Amino acid sequence: MGRAPALLDRRRSLALGAWLAAGAAWYFSAGSSSRLPLWWEVALLAFLLFPGVFLFDWIVLPLYRARGLLPVAGVLVALAVVAEAVDLEVAANAAKLAGVTFFAFWFLSLFEELVLLVVVSLIVPFVDAYSVFRGPTGHIVEHHSEVFTRFSVYWALPGVSEGPRLGIPDVLFFALYLAAAVRYGLRPGWTWLAMVAALGATVAITVWADVAGLPALPALSFGFLIPNADLIWRQLRVRHRDGP
Repeated sequence: MGRAPALLDRRRSLALGAWLAAGAAWYFSAGSSSRLPLWWEVALLAFLLFPGVFLFDWIVLPLYRARGLLPVAGVLVALAVVAEAVDLEVAANAAKLAGVTFFAFWFLSLFEELVLLVVVSLIVPFVDAYSVFRGPTGHIVEHHSEVFTRFSVYWALPGVSEGPRLGIPDVLFFALYLAAAVRYGLRPGWTWLAMVAALGATVAITVWADVAGLPALPALSFGFLIPNADLIWRQLRVRHRDGP
């Protein structure tokens, strides 16, 4: 992975090992536990499971500068496909999360300036909302759930055989926005926290409104833009003043 060993220090390497162990223990044990009341499940997702899973992005965040991310992402996605084919759901889930995260880190290199990413973050919420409510995503979830299952990452809940899922684009943009916050000198800590909180709020609204699902990209885009609004505005003003 090129410079990866120098970018992921001993502390983060140990944290990654602990994350893998804790995640495997949770995913393998959750199904045999007693189911929680609905709003306790929402609280568990918002305050523990979303932060716990996306802690992976924070741990491996220094790798966004590494070389060779695209082939590594490809290998992980291939492993996910094989794992799903032989019913290793937990391994497939972890491989998809890691593969999409590293692809997002590589994808960030295509954005030469912050303004391009800001434009994308303002557009994708509308595209995602249309896709969920009137477009292909909603149709796939409703009529071809097995397709969505393959192109999503799931969260294990106690006593639930099929936990809630986030689509691959949601996982990708979480990692993309977080890495961008580091690359462009924004607030990565607040960005991570805001995106996790926004996802938890989205789940709570989904349950309260009693709907099948809501788009997650608006929450992620707001989680990126709001805590960094002043810094983004300052950089865009400097760019406009200095010219292209």
